[in-house]
Amino acid sequence: MQVILSQTSGTPLYEQITEQLRAAILRGELAEGTQLTSLRQLARDLRVSLITTTRAYNDLAASGLIANVPGRGSYVLAVDREAARAEATRALRDQLGRAVGTAVTAGIEPAALHLFLDEAWNEQHDH
Repeated sequence: MQVILSQTSGTPLYEQITEQLRAAILRGELAEGTQLTSLRQLARDLRVSLITTTRAYNDLAASGLIANVPGRGSYVLAVDREAARAEATRALRDQLGRAVGTAVTAGIEPAALHLFLDEAWNEQHDH
């Protein structure tokens, strides 16, 4: 799996790594038991600091998606798809609530907000 980082998105690099790996795990692209690229190798491949990759892997471990085994590497854990979907839905509702609040503050009409959502949806599916 390939991780693609954006230096201009405003999203911290470790979060971009975390979210792309999380998505790959939840989609089943990275199956249970798969050994992830080592922290050092991933940092070299992505041209980021070791601290960045370590934080991403630690966040994934805290989420229960991977296990970091000292001296052996990081491995994908079994995923409870229903629980993962419920967590993703909760996070999405939180993010949408904040986005709607921002839209209301800025005076953006619901129709325009729907267009923004459609654009974001299409952008994700084009990648």
